[in-house]
Formats: sequence, C-alpha cells, structure tokens
Amino acid sequence: MPRLTIADLQKIKDQHKAEFTLREGGYRAKVTVHMGTCGIAAGARGVMTALMDEISKANVTDVIVTTSGCAGLCAKEPLATVEIMNQPPVKYCDLNDEKIREIFKEHIMGGKPVEKYALVVGSETTY
Repeated sequence: MPRLTIADLQKIKDQHKAEFTLREGGYRAKVTVHMGTCGIAAGARGVMTALMDEISKANVTDVIVTTSGCAGLCAKEPLATVEIMNQPPVKYCDLNDEKIREIFKEHIMGGKPVEKYALVVGSETTY
C-alpha cells in the first residue's frame, strides 16, 4: 500500500467531516460502536468501517457515530447501540459487516429495529 501524503489525509478528512461532526441537537440518530479491546479483537473495526461506508454512500448528515469502550458483554462483541430520536435504544450483538449494513438500512434509515440481531431494547435507569 502506498504511503499517504498530507494532501491524501486532508482529502479523507474533508470527505468524512460531516460524518464525524457531533452537532448539539443536530442529529436524529446516534450509533455507538463499542470498541474496547475485546470488541476490536472480535471485529469492531470492520463493523465501524462498514457503517461509515454506508453513511457515506447514503450521503447522510443527520446520523452521528461514536465509539465507547467495553460494554461488559465481551462474549457478545462486536456490539453497537443505535439510538433513534423518540425511540428506545437498541443494543445489537455478534455483529459483522453484513449485519451492520442491514441494521443501517432497516433501523437507522427505516426506523424498524432488526430484532434478529438485537440483544436488548431500552436502557436501565438508576434512581
């Protein structure tokens, strides 16, 4: 693979700037890819790459992607949590490139959670 130049890096940055910008209140969906060491070892980088590719291809600007450390469910990695405005969050498990692409199309873009990959719907609240 040839070495990247400063110009190459700037082009990549410009191309993906909208995808990485966290704008306060400026998004309708947030996806957190859990990238602790266990997640990375299980393939979370490939999941993240596939998700970013789908966002780029769809030219979507109202979906943000973040990362987090381990979610504490190492045996279920790679994990991702999808939060759509006015819907309960959905945590997906045992992900791969194909599954996250399907989740992007069905849940993130279509608003319908993909139950066959979902580990849990909703979140715990501590009072």
